[in-house]
Amino acid sequence: MTSQFFAVCFDASQPVRVAQFWSALLGREMVDDPRDGVLVLPDDDIGFRLRFAPTSEPKVVQNRMHFDLTSASAEAQQQTVARALELGARHIDVGQRPEEGHVVLADPEGNEFCVVEAGNNFLAGCGFVGAVSCDGTQAVGYFWSEALGWPLVWDQDQETAIQSSRGGPKITWGGPPLAPNGGRDRVRYDLTPDGDQQAEIDRLLSLGATRISTSQDAAGRVTMADPDGTEFCVLTPR
Repeated sequence: MTSQFFAVCFDASQPVRVAQFWSALLGREMVDDPRDGVLVLPDDDIGFRLRFAPTSEPKVVQNRMHFDLTSASAEAQQQTVARALELGARHIDVGQRPEEGHVVLADPEGNEFCVVEAGNNFLAGCGFVGAVSCDGTQAVGYFWSEALGWPLVWDQDQETAIQSSRGGPKITWGGPPLAPNGGRDRVRYDLTPDGDQQAEIDRLLSLGATRISTSQDAAGRVTMADPDGTEFCVLTPR
């Protein structure tokens, strides 16, 4: 048994507003989430959804994960940045160096993302959303490889990356030190089990996850944490 990578979930004070931004920037359809919030659908059968869930908690720290958007040319990178700014993004400083080729932006609620320069070989062929780039240890890369059944495609100097055997975006972890999460992870993964939810929870526990919630929430989700303490949710089977 494995889990399917269903969605990257963002807590948002204005979920529709943030979903509209990402729907327009990525050129993807936005729909109501039958559980709660809003979904931005993938544009193929490989990608994952984006889910935007309502919250009253403000964003207080830099997110532990962000998207790396790819560029086919220098002009395409400029066009993506201009389009994002037009839709409500802004430039931010997260300590990037002037000589680095990527552009760091934040969406209308401050969620960080990068527009990567053309010619990035590591993300070649991964699509417009080239990667979900995360804080995380080498051990957590191994955990997620087992949890999702995705092979490791990078494992060097405590940095790891996995990718579905079908292709699509990579998930990467940059190694320690880990950034603080501000008390709760504002961005996290939603997984759907291939079979029984409890059986999958037990499997994830055996791989090194911990259980945070003692029961399902109103939408049937169970909140867990990976070996680094980063939250994720296991949904009921689709």
